[in-house]
Amino acid sequence: MSSVDVCVPCYNYGRFLPGAVNSVLTQQGVAVRVLILDDCSSDDSEAVGRTLAAADPRVEYRRHVVNRGHLTTFDEGIDWLAGDYCLLLSADDMLIPGALARAAAVMDAHPGVGLTYGYAINTGHPDPTRDRQRVTPEVVLHEGLEFIRSACETAVNIVPTPTAIARTATQKVIGKFHPGLPHAGDFEMWLRFAAHADVAFIRSHQAYYRLHPASMSLAFRGSRDLGQVMKAFEVFFDRWGHRLPDAGEFRRLVAERVLREAFDGAYQAVERGDDLEYRAYSRLAGGVAPGVRTGGEWLRLRARRAAGPRVGKWLQSFRRRLSAVTAQPPAVPMPEPGCGH
Repeated sequence: MSSVDVCVPCYNYGRFLPGAVNSVLTQQGVAVRVLILDDCSSDDSEAVGRTLAAADPRVEYRRHVVNRGHLTTFDEGIDWLAGDYCLLLSADDMLIPGALARAAAVMDAHPGVGLTYGYAINTGHPDPTRDRQRVTPEVVLHEGLEFIRSACETAVNIVPTPTAIARTATQKVIGKFHPGLPHAGDFEMWLRFAAHADVAFIRSHQAYYRLHPASMSLAFRGSRDLGQVMKAFEVFFDRWGHRLPDAGEFRRLVAERVLREAFDGAYQAVERGDDLEYRAYSRLAGGVAPGVRTGGEWLRLRARRAAGPRVGKWLQSFRRRLSAVTAQPPAVPMPEPGCGH
């Protein structure tokens, strides 16, 4: 039976902690260990964590004397890992029954796979007895370079973190989280995995990603999110680009995509009258391609900003009406997305 170590970092998530830990302990077909890492919470996390550890020998609880931040906490979890496979599961998320066994079976059968992921159910109120869960035997294997190319072309993190079950030996080789990526550290980590091993997508719901007002992901949206994604690629290429046969081509793909996203974001910010976001997206575009400031797209953007948000709202409404009139049903069914996140 394969062993899976699950690190559960927790900061003021005592109310969610039992659900996360119990969703691991009830997994079938694998031997599990759980490490609760309490980053000096000020709520009841300590009492809850100690109770969970006392109730099951598979659970260990540690508490920081001072708050160290989530990336340092994650790295402590990596040091603790010793099982065949591993998972970093935030205390506010939960696993879906069978998730660990499905991932372990894939990596048992395919030694070249270093990372698996699947669908996540995004919800504020996980309920395994009520929620419809997709479980299939289908697995899609991606060569590492294929995964990296797709990430460069889309600049989107398609791997929901609570579903990312990895081979521990590979995790030890690629190391810890980059301290300069508080939001996109997981994305850069997936790129690292793909530079060292293949990646498997399990076409099943593997975890719940809990949506709530205190979620860290809410602090990074819009230009901040795109900026972190761009920085994640820069960190990855600078450290691991030597493992890619054509790193220059990958860099070009990223630059093209981020530039397009920056322009789109800037136009939308103008239409909302959000000057701060407009400036942030403009800086991103100029940072990706300094020469863009003399191009036609840049001049059109400045002209739209000069026209003001009222014109932008009118154009938005016009485009929606035009789309409704010209929209045609697709000739063939559209493919489903690669995963939810």
